[in-house]
Amino acid sequence: MPLHLPFRQTGRTAAAPHTVAFDTGGSHLSADRRRIDLAALTAASDRGTPEHVDLVVIGAGVTGTGVALDATTRGLDVLLVDAHDLAFGTSRWSSKLAHGGLRYLATGDVGIARRSAKERGILMETSAPHLVHAVPQVVPVQDRYSLANRILPRLGFFAGDLLRVAAGTSSTTLPWSCTVSPKTVRRLCPAVETDDLRFGYVNYDGQLIDDARLVTDLARTAAGYGARVLTHTRAVEAHGDRVVLQDGLGTGSPFTVTAGAVVNATGVWAGDLDPQVTVRPSRGTHLVVDAAVVGDPDGALTVPVPGHTNRFCFILPEQLGRCYIGITDEEPDSDDIPDVPEVPDADVDWILGVVNQALHTDLTTGDVIGAYAGLRPLVEFAGDAGAGGSTADLSREHVILTGTGQDARLVTVTGGKLTEYRLMAEQTVDVVAGLLREDGEAPGPCVTDRLPLVGAPDSGPCRDMQATELIGLPTSLIDRFGWEAPQVVADCIVDRPLDPVGFVGDGVGRRAVDTVRAEFSWHVTREGAVTVDDLLDRRSRIGLVETDRAACEETAREVLRAAGLPA
Repeated sequence: MPLHLPFRQTGRTAAAPHTVAFDTGGSHLSADRRRIDLAALTAASDRGTPEHVDLVVIGAGVTGTGVALDATTRGLDVLLVDAHDLAFGTSRWSSKLAHGGLRYLATGDVGIARRSAKERGILMETSAPHLVHAVPQVVPVQDRYSLANRILPRLGFFAGDLLRVAAGTSSTTLPWSCTVSPKTVRRLCPAVETDDLRFGYVNYDGQLIDDARLVTDLARTAAGYGARVLTHTRAVEAHGDRVVLQDGLGTGSPFTVTAGAVVNATGVWAGDLDPQVTVRPSRGTHLVVDAAVVGDPDGALTVPVPGHTNRFCFILPEQLGRCYIGITDEEPDSDDIPDVPEVPDADVDWILGVVNQALHTDLTTGDVIGAYAGLRPLVEFAGDAGAGGSTADLSREHVILTGTGQDARLVTVTGGKLTEYRLMAEQTVDVVAGLLREDGEAPGPCVTDRLPLVGAPDSGPCRDMQATELIGLPTSLIDRFGWEAPQVVADCIVDRPLDPVGFVGDGVGRRAVDTVRAEFSWHVTREGAVTVDDLLDRRSRIGLVETDRAACEETAREVLRAAGLPA
């Protein structure tokens, strides 16, 4: 993918949080820090005087980490826990798009569309300009499609332009949509069928280098402002005034932490902690192909789903020389919610059937080198239950609920969209702040709409950096770490920091995996990775392709051993 330099000029004004200073050292998540925090909490519980915090957040996906950041920058003492790892669940299985909400205009969800456009602008211009860039979405206008499929996308893109303007997002950040020639369509998406290609429409939307990287930067930024982050720590019991936790990597006994409030941000698993909530999961499947198979596109080919005017499949250019193709919107076959959803063969066939309509050479299952599925937490409201309709028809609205009785301070937030994570967090912490004021606490106002995450220009660790320090570093390193990239290399705990983490193939077909050894080191010493899976499946996306994963496992183990961790 091309270099998207995280320029310092963002167009928005950063603001200092409420009485809270950023500590660069505090943003360093590591196994040692996790062990120290766990030991302190366990010792206090064993003494019979459990440690008290203002807020415990359960679930370290994009919503939970967003809540932790919002709360800690308001001056609250925050503990963030997850049974597995940062971005273990749905937050790593998205399309990696910061949508402007066009689809929701077509279904009448004007509020979601307007909010999404505003939040997308905040992401791209303030929170994470180093992680989110403009991607051209290309709709080829071909004779094979219905008249509606050939006209409505242009009208939708024009409406998207109006949303961007209303949201205050600069046209430098997201250019105006336009109609382009067949030549431009082919340049952006070389695999498109040209026999009946008349012209194309291009719209610009936000694309994340990776959704799990956004979650990681949120967690680290929250830690820099004082939050404690404990991954691999399960909440075995949760109430509004306390939680019982269990170390998932050790053999110790459960321990208790008391709290002014508890936020349940566990997504599709929200009902396990709060029986008020009925979540109807929707499975979104993506396929992974080598980008060369579809001509190394620069744009996201957007193909209408037959029989629909507001559903599309995408072929999205991604990091590591890959493209992701999706997406489905199906109800899972079972009521059981697995930690890692499987991809049914039917989803693979359906996606290929849709995108092949627009391609000059059909993709086959032999071209699919990986796949993943995520479960969206769609909330079933009164009137939805028993309707038997498609999950594609369910609302993408989020809900925030408070409990009753001893759980009166258990606040559950679920549903919604990745793009709106910051707003969901703000509204959730507003509820928490109201509860804490009953105890005489005085949380400050929300500042996250003006707060850059670590890696962004002018963020805490990068405030004194100059753009010249990025010169000479690998493009992919800058795309993933922004203005922290030089420090990633400087702090590497293994030798040959800029060497690839592995090679795939033999002879003339041998290629390097586009990830350097310093990245694995940073994941362990600064981002809380403690297992091979943390490194290969979440901090990086190498593990989506089995051959790449196998080629890089030894380097992952080498780095873990260098950090004194089991490998």
